[in-house]
Amino acid sequence: MSLINTQVQPFKVNAFHNGKFIEVTEQSLQGKWSVLIFMPAAFTFNCPTEIEDAANNYAEFQKAGAEVYIVTTDTHFSHKVWHETSPAVGKAQFPLIGDPTHQLTNAFGVHIAEEGLALRGTFIINPEGVIKTLEIHSNEIARDVGETLRKLKAAQYTAAHPGEVCPAKWKEGEKTLAPSLDLVGKI
Repeated sequence: MSLINTQVQPFKVNAFHNGKFIEVTEQSLQGKWSVLIFMPAAFTFNCPTEIEDAANNYAEFQKAGAEVYIVTTDTHFSHKVWHETSPAVGKAQFPLIGDPTHQLTNAFGVHIAEEGLALRGTFIINPEGVIKTLEIHSNEIARDVGETLRKLKAAQYTAAHPGEVCPAKWKEGEKTLAPSLDLVGKI
């Protein structure tokens, strides 16, 4: 069963955020758009490149009214040290969630049981806590956060404009489509 258009289930985890330990729950996601970016583990090779990409685009996420959350199967204590020792991870101004009990990785379908790690999964969640997009792939392939930002803006646009859809490669400000019988076979 797909998680698309399902409600985020209750959870409670700890995170390292701006020099402090904080608690993050499903309630933390309510009232704003959220982007959960799952990674296998701290102190790996590709993960810092993705965190740096997210950090470099964080102002755009904030401008779009969204919070970014990075999730690994490590503890929030590991994330503190990772943030302090990695120049790339040190750029993160968003919460770094620890999921050592695998509560989130299991709930979002990205847990690798044999390894105790997460697959690379990206989830965009609307202000009501409903999952609108998901992308899950193998760990050797890092993501482009610019594409996640594009998907966020498309999800926000379609939420604000029911009855319209965003075509392939749609970018903010471009023309959308209003599905109708008149369009069938004409595109």
